[in-house]
Amino acid sequence: MAYSARSWTLNLKGLSKDQLDVHFALYQGYVTNTNRLNDTIGQMIKDGKGNTPDCAELKRRLGFEYNGMVLHEYYFDNLQSTAPLSKDGALYKKLQECYGSYETWEADFKNTGLMRGIGWAIMFQDPNTKALSNHWIGDHEVGHIAGFKPILIMDVWEHAYTVDFKATERAKYIDAFMGNVNWDTVSKRFG
Repeated sequence: MAYSARSWTLNLKGLSKDQLDVHFALYQGYVTNTNRLNDTIGQMIKDGKGNTPDCAELKRRLGFEYNGMVLHEYYFDNLQSTAPLSKDGALYKKLQECYGSYETWEADFKNTGLMRGIGWAIMFQDPNTKALSNHWIGDHEVGHIAGFKPILIMDVWEHAYTVDFKATERAKYIDAFMGNVNWDTVSKRFG
């Protein structure tokens, strides 16, 4: 089964069409590479080469490519602001419960995105306690919390913002990102 690249029409405040076009092209590469790796690994298994170092390395690489594809889909889906987060909604109330206030959560989420390195800032929900927490994910496949559900995903690799902002202006990008969060989509992921 092959994956197909999705498309989004986004009109974002503070993030240009040129920036998004670069990002969409990168996403397309993850889809292409995921399909290519699945095909190659499948053929190696059929050929009796599933227990070789070459196949093992391809399987490791598949995690990077596949997660790159899926995280970008989450990322683009949670953009295109339609309305601020409802203060009467369950997500807002849970953020208050977990962090004391929305503002404390937002500061922590932004600070997570400002951590040194390349990766992702992701707000996850613990499936057991239903608590929300912000985490740094290195690369695409390193740092995920097993079983936790991604609720809000922010890409903080340079390709996400350096067309519009200098590499040293990640904080400006994060502010633009936060101004474009589609809280309806994010709230539907919560629960």
